[in-house]
Amino acid sequence: MKADLTDAELDELADLLDATPAPLEPLDLLMLDGYLAGVLVQPRVVALEDWLPAVFDAERRPLPDTVDAAWLARCRTLVERRRDALNAGISEDGWFDPVIADIERLPPASEYEVPSDVSRALLPWVAGFQWAQACFPDLEETADDAVGAALSRIYRHLPSDTDEERELVATLDREHPLASLDAGIEDVVNATVELWDLTAKARFAVAAVRRDAPKVGRNDPCPCGSGKKFKQCHGKG
Repeated sequence: MKADLTDAELDELADLLDATPAPLEPLDLLMLDGYLAGVLVQPRVVALEDWLPAVFDAERRPLPDTVDAAWLARCRTLVERRRDALNAGISEDGWFDPVIADIERLPPASEYEVPSDVSRALLPWVAGFQWAQACFPDLEETADDAVGAALSRIYRHLPSDTDEERELVATLDREHPLASLDAGIEDVVNATVELWDLTAKARFAVAAVRRDAPKVGRNDPCPCGSGKKFKQCHGKG
């Protein structure tokens, strides 16, 4: 299992993303972190070649053929290591530390149209998570009330556009208030882990029935992405 990124490597990745050649519009580091988590909780395994283009451009336009190979290789290395660390945290530990905004350095809350400092801090991460659902709508199309409830706990930190959304946020604030940023982080992380658990069976089933995939050996990594050997995960019994 690859080690998670250090603070210095997170700063390096932020700079590398900023160096994405124009006119492409890459995710920033905070949105990237939420995006990766949003990809991981899909009810199917999303291949790297499918999710990586959206990291470098909001319209998923391809990188130019003249892109610096060393820059791209370093970006991919850091992005994949963070993806792997998030996957291990979500699937094995039931916890991960999201990369969120420093609210003391953000513009006034009114510019973000969000109700609290908790949501201000979590907004970029949640926006990245939602971007993953826009790119891969399988999760939001899942007919499962538990999935919808978990998504609502994450999306409560986005600006509300409709009366229905405002009413839902008001209900969550009333029934599940978030007294601090730590409480907000815990709730978002727990909701993400719940989504992974709720979709794990479907995700593994999709991976298992792929006809073009080689047979999984008992000592091979489990296709579900847990990082464990198949015999120690879905190959038990």
